[in-house]
Amino acid sequence: MLRTVRSIGFKPAGFSFHTECTKCSKSFSEKLENGPSLKDFVTERSSEYGGKLKLDKGDRSRLRLPPWLKTEIPMGKNYSRIKDQLRELKLSTVCEEARCPNIGECWGGGTHGTATATIMLMGDTCTRGCRFCSVKTARIPPPPNPEEPVNTAKAITDWGLDYVVLTSVDRDDLPDGGASHIAATVIEIKKRSNILVECLVPDFRGNRDCVSTVVQAKLDVFAHNIETVERLTPFVRDRRANYQQSLRVLEAAKSENPDLITKSSIMLGLGETDEEVEQTMNDLRAAGVEAVTLGQYMQPTKRHLKVIEYVTPDKFKSWENFGNDLGFIYTASGPLVRSSYKAGEFFLTNVIKNRTKNIDQSN
Repeated sequence: MLRTVRSIGFKPAGFSFHTECTKCSKSFSEKLENGPSLKDFVTERSSEYGGKLKLDKGDRSRLRLPPWLKTEIPMGKNYSRIKDQLRELKLSTVCEEARCPNIGECWGGGTHGTATATIMLMGDTCTRGCRFCSVKTARIPPPPNPEEPVNTAKAITDWGLDYVVLTSVDRDDLPDGGASHIAATVIEIKKRSNILVECLVPDFRGNRDCVSTVVQAKLDVFAHNIETVERLTPFVRDRRANYQQSLRVLEAAKSENPDLITKSSIMLGLGETDEEVEQTMNDLRAAGVEAVTLGQYMQPTKRHLKVIEYVTPDKFKSWENFGNDLGFIYTASGPLVRSSYKAGEFFLTNVIKNRTKNIDQSN
């Protein structure tokens, strides 16, 4: 199943709503500079933390949450407004299903006025059972709501958004894995607005026709999460997921449209080595991926995989530097970073607009 990085584990597929702050007219660079940083999250220097950060082999205990992962959950009028509207439209949010602790800050706009909600297309039940995700699973979930593409497009258009991320649960019960449903939603949004659309999609069992269906809907960013390193994939993801298959999906999207930005995400803290993370990032670049996020895995319930290691903010910073050196146009790396989280969308918006401008000028 599709997920994005979350601090209770990784978020599954859905879509995110981002609206630019109307209280001020800061430039893009200022917005990016004032976006989330480790200072937003770190309450104590990691070098001064005396607690245990990594389990030894055979250790069955659970690690205590380090101070940089302890956050308040602010609420507000915008949080309540978005929640009420989503319930009215019968749209499921990954924020709620995945138990994300950032829900109040994202939906409420946080300190920089960016309201974000992440919603799962095609219901709240996945056909896969990855060992890190708390979303409900079933062999045959209820059929997708045929009105969902229109309802979704109407909602985000009414909210005056600039950038939206559409994600979904995995639907292996459907002939095309839900590709046509995702594409229909993109098309409905593009009909009504100039909103930039990112789709965080399933692997569609590696079916290139399904990838093509989504890409041809004229989305702006194609995202699919590799989730973890190759060695851990069979233990972390559903047996139908495959490391090489995920790379092929990302390659197929880039092959279908070379101008399309492709994006992926890695969660850390499951027992991976530095060498394995480096290899994964190299594999993603070789597959044409241009944007990557790295975040901390956190155990959603006692039934899910335990956290093997809490990665320090300093270590996350080193992965950000490594990604930049590899040539990713955007690398977001931090304990609470998510596949779609705050300033990243502003950055990608700028990249997309510049690319579109250059293409128009060349024609």
